Amino acid sequence: MIRAVALALLLAGPAGAETVPEPSDYRGEPYRAPVPATLTGAEVIGIDEALALHDAGQAAFVDVMPRKARPEGLPEGTIWNEPPHQTIPGAVWLFDTGYQALAPAEEARLRDGLTRAQGGDADRPLVLFCRTECWMSWNAARRAVAWGFDPVIWFPGGTDAWTEAGRPLVMAEPVVP
Repeated sequence: MIRAVALALLLAGPAGAETVPEPSDYRGEPYRAPVPATLTGAEVIGIDEALALHDAGQAAFVDVMPRKARPEGLPEGTIWNEPPHQTIPGAVWLFDTGYQALAPAEEARLRDGLTRAQGGDADRPLVLFCRTECWMSWNAARRAVAWGFDPVIWFPGGTDAWTEAGRPLVMAEPVVP
């Protein structure tokens, strides 16, 4: 009996780890929450695989973190500077493309941005990411799979895992059509 309980705990993963099933549709709020370990139709990678792909230049890295919007209610004439966004070196920042529902402009930014990221090579892997425990990259990668992009790779550790591995981030420029 004790052996069976120990085996069950071992198979369940680390203490407190939550097993999250893939939803049947895109995920909405809250976007910062535990994510599944899988994404049907995509390969899921950890930091070691992401570093190897990046260092070899074998894949296009695509950041889908949202862009900070100007706060509502600022008095007229108030100067507002958009906060900088940092990403993995060489990544394309397709901001606002990981939400549950996309406006036509964001959908086009994602689809066209993925195509451009492949640089004319439809077989070039696309690595989609944002931050750890962020559903935005899961949603965007799921859309890429649904649209027929292949291979699609989801890197759920994103920029958090990147910096934890001692790798630097760089300033990102948003892709604006």
